[in-house]
Amino acid sequence: MSRLNKRAWEILIAEVYQCARTDQLSQTEKLIVMQRLEKLRLEEGDPAEVEELRDTVVDVFPQFSEKALKAAAKANRPSPALSLMLWPAALLLGAVGAIYVANLPFGMIRRPVARMAPNLLLPSYMSMDRNYRGAIASMEQADQLVNKATSAADLELGAKKVKKAQAHLDALPVGILGYYPQGYCNLFSCTWRFTLDEFESVRKQLGRMSAKVFQEQNAQTLLTEGTAAVNDAKQQYQQATDAAEKQEAIAAWQAGMDLLNQIPSQTLAARMGNTQLAAYRRDFRQVSSQATASNRSYSLIAAAKQFGWTAANAAQNPPHTAAQWQEIALLWQQAIDRLKQVPLADPAYVDAQQKLAQYQQNLGVARTRRQAELESARALRRGKEEIAQWQILAGTNSNRGILASKLQSIVNELETVQPGTTATAEAEELLKFARIEILELQSDSTVN
Repeated sequence: MSRLNKRAWEILIAEVYQCARTDQLSQTEKLIVMQRLEKLRLEEGDPAEVEELRDTVVDVFPQFSEKALKAAAKANRPSPALSLMLWPAALLLGAVGAIYVANLPFGMIRRPVARMAPNLLLPSYMSMDRNYRGAIASMEQADQLVNKATSAADLELGAKKVKKAQAHLDALPVGILGYYPQGYCNLFSCTWRFTLDEFESVRKQLGRMSAKVFQEQNAQTLLTEGTAAVNDAKQQYQQATDAAEKQEAIAAWQAGMDLLNQIPSQTLAARMGNTQLAAYRRDFRQVSSQATASNRSYSLIAAAKQFGWTAANAAQNPPHTAAQWQEIALLWQQAIDRLKQVPLADPAYVDAQQKLAQYQQNLGVARTRRQAELESARALRRGKEEIAQWQILAGTNSNRGILASKLQSIVNELETVQPGTTATAEAEELLKFARIEILELQSDSTVN
């Protein structure tokens, strides 16, 4: 309580203004007195009486009105009616405090009160009633939502109900569960008994339900992650442009299905995912079969390219002998045989056909070059044989017409040697020899 209330302060301040003059000294004195009165107003304690009020102002303003001092002291006294009202309030507050202390959540306080004055625990019993009913109701709802869930939304709501039931259960005052509130239950018709056994039973049931919710939520996470992984892998497989990308997508697909296989069979997520998993497995088997066939085709194409590269490398820097062209042709044939094994339904079929057309053309060139090599070698061999015969004839026969005719036959034979063969260079030298001999015979014939 303030030692100087507002009404008394207003009376005194008004008199201060009456006593103070307008000069500087009086204004300072007025300020001093006002500060003293303000200090009294801020202090807590018994109300200031007239003597204390007089001592506060008279040393500065000896002329301060006694009537104003007495009026201020009277106004500063508390009203008798108010004093009478404070006693019941104090008693009420004391009773509320006692009930509050009696209902504190401590067994050492509540147990003696429950034995000696159970009515003081009425707030605790009301709280027990409310929280017990709330725990049972929330638990029943959670049991329906969790154990008979049909969707992830049921599980989510069930988890909230489990937490709510647990909160109600935690609010029960375990310390006085063994004391049956006879009076309260007679008034409010309790249908339950606050026993430790019942409390433990409900607590264990909630614990089992919390574990089930945790398991179900983990299963839902696996279902979401596995489904997303498989769908992403399917899209990746459809967008793949080569065998390596397809294999990577297939591996991701298998990893997604492995996540789905980890879902516990007794969970809602397992029941929801079984249909999807069956479809994923069916599509996966089909894709795997196609991938296996495609891998075989890509392997055949890769092997064909290797044979083709070897053949092309061997064909560089001609001329080559007929045997070499035969080996080159065999390499091209090996490449072609592998390309022909790529099935029509395979995605790599078009690529295989493009290579096949190119390799068949290269095989034809190799075979043509081999045939040209064989024919040129035979022509060169016959030309050399005829030159040998001509040389013998030239030593025994001086008939220039016969010799010239034989030389012309040699020229005709050597001219069948095709350019770009191993016989070309030697054939050209022999042709040069035969033509020179023909010219010499013609020159001798003219001279004679």
